[in-house]
Amino acid sequence: MAAPRHARARLTEGPVEPTLIKMASSMLLGIASVVLFNLADTFYIGQLGSTELAAISFTFPITMLVISLAMGLSVGTSAIVSRAIGAGDHNRVQRLTTDCLALALILVVSLSLLGFFTIDPVFSLLGAPAEQIQRIREYMEIWYLGIGLVVIPMVGNSAIRATGDTKTPSRVMMLAAVINIILDPFLIFGIGPFPRLELQGAAIATLIAYSVTFLFALWVLGYRERMLTLAIPALEQLQQNWLRLTKVAVPAATTNMLTPLTAAVLTHLVAQFGSPAVAAFGVGTRIESMAMIGVMALASVLTPFIGQNWGAKKVDRIQRSMSFALRVGMLWGGSACLILALLAIPLARLFADEAAIVELASHYLWIIPCSYAGLALVTLGSAIFNAFHQPKQAAQLVLIRLLLLTIPLAYLGAYLSQLEGIFAGIALANLLAGSYAWRALKFKQQSIANAQTEATAETAR
Repeated sequence: MAAPRHARARLTEGPVEPTLIKMASSMLLGIASVVLFNLADTFYIGQLGSTELAAISFTFPITMLVISLAMGLSVGTSAIVSRAIGAGDHNRVQRLTTDCLALALILVVSLSLLGFFTIDPVFSLLGAPAEQIQRIREYMEIWYLGIGLVVIPMVGNSAIRATGDTKTPSRVMMLAAVINIILDPFLIFGIGPFPRLELQGAAIATLIAYSVTFLFALWVLGYRERMLTLAIPALEQLQQNWLRLTKVAVPAATTNMLTPLTAAVLTHLVAQFGSPAVAAFGVGTRIESMAMIGVMALASVLTPFIGQNWGAKKVDRIQRSMSFALRVGMLWGGSACLILALLAIPLARLFADEAAIVELASHYLWIIPCSYAGLALVTLGSAIFNAFHQPKQAAQLVLIRLLLLTIPLAYLGAYLSQLEGIFAGIALANLLAGSYAWRALKFKQQSIANAQTEATAETAR
């Protein structure tokens, strides 16, 4: 069966840099929408008071842990589906996409049940005071019950991106953000006929927004792109496809989970300096996610771009995409540092009224952004290695940054200079890890060039 126009390889022709810019620009709008989604929650909840703001800051590492699982599955889905698209095998595209979504559903249901029944002990372990556990439970009970509405669209969008279409996933994400931003004030503050639900209202708004995107993503995959199939696979084929997915997705998900797990450790470390410090840390990390959207957008499109060109055996295009990514990562990180240094205080004031929180959040935005170029190189490097189905190398970059550098240096910084020392430790870790990522990517480029030279020489003989 011929592939639909949308599901055919579209990334193996045309200029490399303009294609990546166009794709990343579309994704940037979508990722910005997701970040605004979280910032809107932070902004409105911040109006309730510092206690509620600190409570939602405690939930951030756990919600990001679940989303990191979805991101890992998304990376694996994009990597294997894009390669099948590049090879022109549409039947395989359908089977892989369907099987990836099925595995995502099984995992998310299991995780939802586990999380729902462990709310109190998990957040107590994070250092949440007893008086905040109830507020945290109000948010997380609802969030866990609707977690599938969050994860499935993320995996589905990655399959759509594998075709080279970044506009549709962006529109899906933008739709979710708009719905959430509109519903948040009504449900949190009880405007008009709506009851005042505070943190529960924020969770309900999130789930309503994602339920719409859930249905839309399934429609795009099933009807427009014809990337889903109702045929029941043979057990052996299903196992093979899940194995192919997990070979990339499990390391990617594990390394993605390290980010929120590290955030959880850092939150526990920050909590010893009081609720204002936790609230400031939460504000800083959310602003950081907005500052790095360009890098995240480029990373999200590198995987399908490299995957399709690898499937089509177009090495020159892969080389150019890697060089372009390195340049953009350095430039974006440096620019974000300068902008946040100038706007630190007014940005902090957008999310908090208390002077102590504003002061601490501005310190975060003065110190850590100096290392964003290094963070960008690690993010892009991980995406590139996953595109080559080299999850161990991708995981190595993240492991070095988070486990070997960030946590030890943050604890050392706390000992030497309290909260600001933690921020300095995180910044130093980003810079050291970025330096390692640069060297690893340069070595990868050279190995690709050598392999291409050997293949050309063998053909000539």
